[in-house]
Amino acid sequence: MEPIILASTSPRRQEILKNLGIPFTVMSPTYDEANIPGMKPQALAEYHSMKKVESIVRMQLNITIPWVLGADTLIVADGVIFGKPENRADAERMLKTFSGKTHEVITAISLFEASKQFISSRTSVNQVSFMDLDNDQINRYLDTGEWQGVAGAYRIQGLASCFISSIQGTHSGIMGLPIHDLYAILREHGYAFTF
Repeated sequence: MEPIILASTSPRRQEILKNLGIPFTVMSPTYDEANIPGMKPQALAEYHSMKKVESIVRMQLNITIPWVLGADTLIVADGVIFGKPENRADAERMLKTFSGKTHEVITAISLFEASKQFISSRTSVNQVSFMDLDNDQINRYLDTGEWQGVAGAYRIQGLASCFISSIQGTHSGIMGLPIHDLYAILREHGYAFTF
């Protein structure tokens, strides 16, 4: 299989590509994510994933690796987008918002194919329901530090999985790289799989 450039430093996304046996190189995108007033969350996630890819393509004017993959994950509850918490108090606020409720985890992926100079995108929308959390549970979780640097202050594959009562969608979509959509978008572009 041909190598791809992953426009993300996310260990979870790297793990998924490794598990699929897809060779890749990691490059950190130079695009700074920002909320765009009036843009719906799904469109915003897709916009961010495309901009991450574009930032890598601009850096690599003489691209030797013909594929660039970007992704963006947003968490949405009650119409509000939850990014990475700024501090412990912000993480606590997020977890209290999710407690006993269902929120959306939206992941958009974008793929650039150098031979056609074309970017296409796909979006995965998943529902995650949390059990009711008391202050003691939240504070013990916050003490672990696992909330740092992740959208919504939790990782589905970490300790917070204890709080999740149900999921509608895909585990990989919530982790940040939906495998089915990745497979579909690569096949759509004619990427040659060995399996």
